[in-house]
Amino acid sequence: MINNQHGPNTSPATTQHDEDVEQELQPIPEGSRTRKVSGQFWIWAGANLAPINWVLGALGIHLGLGFADTVTVLVLGNLIGMILFGFFVLLGQRTGATGMVLARAAFGRRGNYVPAAIQATLGIGWCAVNTWIILDLVMALFGSLGWVDPSQPNYGWKIAVAAVIMALQVIIAFFGYKAIAAFERWTVPPTILVLIAMSAVAWFGMDIDWGYAGPPGEILQGTERIAAMSAVMTAIGIGWGITWFTYAADYSRFVSRSIPKKKLYLASVLGQFIPVVWLGVLGASLATKSGSIDPGQLIVENYGVLAIPVLLMVLHGPIATNILNIYTFSVAAQALDVRIKRRVLNMIVGVVALIAVVFFIYQENFATVLDSWLIGLVAWVAAWGGIMLVHYYYLDRRLPADTARLFDPIGTTRLPVVNWAGVGALFAGIFATWLFMYGLLPATQGPIAVAMGGLDLSWLAGGLTSAAVYATFGPRVHRRFLVDHALTAVTKEAAAEASARRTVEPASESTSTPTSF
Repeated sequence: MINNQHGPNTSPATTQHDEDVEQELQPIPEGSRTRKVSGQFWIWAGANLAPINWVLGALGIHLGLGFADTVTVLVLGNLIGMILFGFFVLLGQRTGATGMVLARAAFGRRGNYVPAAIQATLGIGWCAVNTWIILDLVMALFGSLGWVDPSQPNYGWKIAVAAVIMALQVIIAFFGYKAIAAFERWTVPPTILVLIAMSAVAWFGMDIDWGYAGPPGEILQGTERIAAMSAVMTAIGIGWGITWFTYAADYSRFVSRSIPKKKLYLASVLGQFIPVVWLGVLGASLATKSGSIDPGQLIVENYGVLAIPVLLMVLHGPIATNILNIYTFSVAAQALDVRIKRRVLNMIVGVVALIAVVFFIYQENFATVLDSWLIGLVAWVAAWGGIMLVHYYYLDRRLPADTARLFDPIGTTRLPVVNWAGVGALFAGIFATWLFMYGLLPATQGPIAVAMGGLDLSWLAGGLTSAAVYATFGPRVHRRFLVDHALTAVTKEAAAEASARRTVEPASESTSTPTSF
C-alpha cells in the first residue's frame, strides 16, 4: 500500500487535512504526497491487467490481420503512446493538479468546461464498457458451473452481476487514492502469477498458429493490409496509450516532488506498456485458433477446466480499471465547478454507468461497438493532448505562470474566461481526426481516409493539427494574460499605497502643534 511519508511532527490537524484533501479541488500539498513511486507502477499495471486488453489483441486478428502484423502494431503503437503518456504523468507531480484542472490554462476558466465535460462522460462510458466485458467472462464461468446456459442471452443474470460489480467498484473508489493504491498493490501481484500460468499454458501447451497470416483465402495484401494495420494502430496501438493522457495527472499528483522525474516516468510508462503488450499478444495468439474476440469464448474454448480459476482472477482487472474511471470522473466533474463532494459523485457515476451497461448488453455486434468506441476516444484525446503538450512543454517553459491560478474561482483575472486559441485548436484537431479516420461504421470513415483506401492516420492528424493551431495562436493569449495580470497587480499595489498615504497625511496634520504668532 502506498503510504504518505510525513515527518515526525505530523499532527492530528495534518491527518485530518490528508483525509479531506481529495474532497475539493486543490493542489495536493507536499505533506500529503507519497515518496513511494512503486505505487504508480501498480496502479497502471492493475488498470491494464484486464480482459479488454486481450480482447484488443484478438481484435486485430478479427479484423483480418495476421499474428505478426498484430503484434507489430501492438508493440510499436504502444511504445509511442506510452512514451507520450509519461509526459502527462510528470505534469501531475509538478503541479499537484488533476488533468482537467491543468487544462484550464489552455482552454480558459469556463472554456475548460468543454474538455472536462467530455472527460466526465467518457469516464462513465469506460466504466460501462469494462463492466460489460466482464459479463461474458462471468457467464462463461457460470456456464462451467452449470448455473446458466451460456448460449442464451441471460439478460437478467448479466444485469444482476453488473449491479454487484458496479457496487464493488464504487465502494473502492469512494475511499480515494489511498484505497485505490492499496487495492492495486495487494491484488496485482497474484493476478500476475495467474496470468503467467495462463500464458505458459497457452504458448507452450496449445496449438497456437504462430505463422497465422489471416483467414484462409482472405489474407490481406498490399494497401488493404497497410490500411488494416493503420486502423488497428488507432484502436489498440498508439490509440490505447493516447486514451490514458487525460488520466495521468489525476494520480501522479500524489507523488512527492522529491522523487526523480526519470524514476516516476519509467514506473508509470512500464506499468502501462508491459501488461498492455503482454495481454494483447496473448489475446492475439488465442484468437489464431478461433478468430473470436469474445473474452468468455476465448477462455472457455482454450483453457477448459482451467477456465474457472483464470476467470475468477481476471475479474480483478476490470474492477482495477474502473476504480480509476470512477475516480477520474469525480475530479473531472469537480473541474466543471459542480458543487458536489467527490464521494457523492462516485455514487452518481455508478448509477449512470450501470444504465449504460444495460444498453451495451443489448448490443449484439461486439466488435463494431468496441471499435467505434475506441476510435471515438482517439478523436478528442489526441487533439487535447497536442494542445496540452504545446502549452506545458513549450509556452509554460518560455513564459512560466503560477500554477495556483488554475485553482482561482470564476472571475479571476489570471485566466481567460474562454481561451479561444485552445478551444478552436481542440475542434480543429477533432475535425482533422475525423477526416483521417477509418472505422467500421460509415459515420467514422472520414473522406481523406476513404480516398487513401482506408488508411487511418487520425491520431497523428488530430494531434498535429491541434498542436499547430495552438502553437500559432496560444502564445498571444498566454502572454497577454500574464502581462495584464502583472499590470493589474502593479496598479492595485500603487492604489493601495496612495490610499495609505492619504490616510496618513490628514492624521499627521491633526496631530501637529499649531504655530503661534
